Amino acid sequence: MSDHDAHLKKFQKELSAGTVSLALLAVLAKAGEPLYGYLIAKELERVGEGVLSGKQSALYPVLRNLEGAGLLESHVEPSMAGPPRRYYRINDTGREVLRQWTAAWRATRDSVDSVLEGVSE
Repeated sequence: MSDHDAHLKKFQKELSAGTVSLALLAVLAKAGEPLYGYLIAKELERVGEGVLSGKQSALYPVLRNLEGAGLLESHVEPSMAGPPRRYYRINDTGREVLRQWTAAWRATRDSVDSVLEGVSE
């Protein structure tokens, strides 16, 4: 791997850390019902245009962290087709954090976009 590839990979990893949390909260806020990991991943694939970059397994530690931070609640239900499933839902604290993170995301995006304006790709 070249230095350029290594730098890009590191940048993408750092960029993705916060955006996955933001995207997960948004998906759960829009869902209106508890979802288990696979359904969350499928919704992210459908609307997120690669926010997970095919790494569905990366979703579960983030869900656990968000729950540990008090932003999500979960419960386990038996499944007819395999092991029990853990369903997640966003709570009121998570909704407030989502509002704050969304505002921060938009401000950061707009600021970076204005700096990048005119830079050739």
